[in-house]
Amino acid sequence: MAIAKRFEDLGVWQEARELVRLIYEVTASSPFRRDMVLSEQMRKAALSIMANIAEGFGGRTNRDFARFLAQARGSASELQSHLYAALDQHYIGEDCFSELYEKCDLISRMLHRLITYLHASSTRNPQRATRNSQPSTPHTALRTKGVRAND
Repeated sequence: MAIAKRFEDLGVWQEARELVRLIYEVTASSPFRRDMVLSEQMRKAALSIMANIAEGFGGRTNRDFARFLAQARGSASELQSHLYAALDQHYIGEDCFSELYEKCDLISRMLHRLITYLHASSTRNPQRATRNSQPSTPHTALRTKGVRAND
């Protein structure tokens, strides 16, 4: 299991970055030009996922990190809800909806696994709950290529 030294090493952050790219690509299309409110909300939710992962990584404790990851998970659910609005307004088709919805779901599951790990590691090893005090502690549960999606 690799230790992530930077938030960019996190598989879940990499997935979130790809999601942001896809959302910007989709919302730049013609149908979304008529609905700037939905376009902006979708972009903000996607950006929030990526930003909360990064901000939490820079936090001092596993508990802080888990709190930011939970916020990122909420933003993933928000984006899924916005996808329904885009589908209902015929801004996106079923295939695009499914691809983006599944990407959000994958990220949400990865976040859940990481949150679960962080809570468990803080409970088992309270002295490791403050990450910055011990260089070997930061996010040892993180694989640089992500967490299995089927869990």
